[in-house]
Amino acid sequence: MHAQSAVEGSDHSDLYDGLSAKPLSIPSKYFYDDLGSALFDEICDLPEYYLTRTELALLERTSAEIARITQPAEVLELGSGTARKTRTLLDAVVKECGEPSYVPVDISGFALETVAETLEANFPALEVEGVLCDYTESLAPVRPGPECLSLFLGSTIGNFVHAGGVGLLSSLRSRFDCPGWFLLGVDLVKPVEILEAAYNDTRGVTEQFNKNILNAVNRAVGGDFDPGDFDHLAFFNDEQSQIELHLVAKRPVDARLDDLDLEVSLDRGEAILTEISRKFTRDTAEGMLVESGFSPERWFPSTDDAFALALARAAGADVLDAG
Repeated sequence: MHAQSAVEGSDHSDLYDGLSAKPLSIPSKYFYDDLGSALFDEICDLPEYYLTRTELALLERTSAEIARITQPAEVLELGSGTARKTRTLLDAVVKECGEPSYVPVDISGFALETVAETLEANFPALEVEGVLCDYTESLAPVRPGPECLSLFLGSTIGNFVHAGGVGLLSSLRSRFDCPGWFLLGVDLVKPVEILEAAYNDTRGVTEQFNKNILNAVNRAVGGDFDPGDFDHLAFFNDEQSQIELHLVAKRPVDARLDDLDLEVSLDRGEAILTEISRKFTRDTAEGMLVESGFSPERWFPSTDDAFALALARAAGADVLDAG
């Protein structure tokens, strides 16, 4: 069964821009078709991919305190995926202040269907209202209610260049009609060998995930890319403090994207950038929040300082005494 994706039916102008300029790029949102979403869920369980288990352990340690501080009646999550980590926080919120409503916002219909089925089994009284939305383009369907805790976990904010990240968070801030809380997950700077191993797993799942973006593009815009023409490449760009995922042409490649009326040509060794994953320090993460109109209130680092959760309020709102 194919679940709907929020990229279906869009004008794909961002894809046209990325593949008609040099260097070539594909927006990372195209990763998350049905297969891509399933592969990413598999990546989260890989031994090299520390991010998910580290953030989950951090949430297990801090969720009770976060629930006590924020007392949410609603939990809204951008890029919810299958909400595997969010269940820990929801459990803490339920114990602290009763059943909140949960609003997962995602680009993948597959992910939203999985969320609804899983949470119905674990939290039968929880009201779940999924929003299929390309939140990278518009947050118009997103309306945080009173006493809302908004989430953006997994260090997904790292997939945006600085200006794009600030733009997204500023857009979220503008959706608040009343004071609200915001919890941001950020991956922290660490030794390069740990970072690069996380995106070059020995089983090759990340390679499958990376190459599958071409299949998603083919379906979206009538393309004829052959993933077999490309090698997976992931490395840490120290100057930009980011992991970069590329697809590198193994031979000269000519592809046609009918719906975009676009011809794409690559020489052997030429690359398509498919994702960046920026790594943060406390200063850079909190600086981004301030620039976006939020006031940082709490900083929760993992025990190994590999990952952190930043809890913030909408700037200008009366900050509650969190005790």
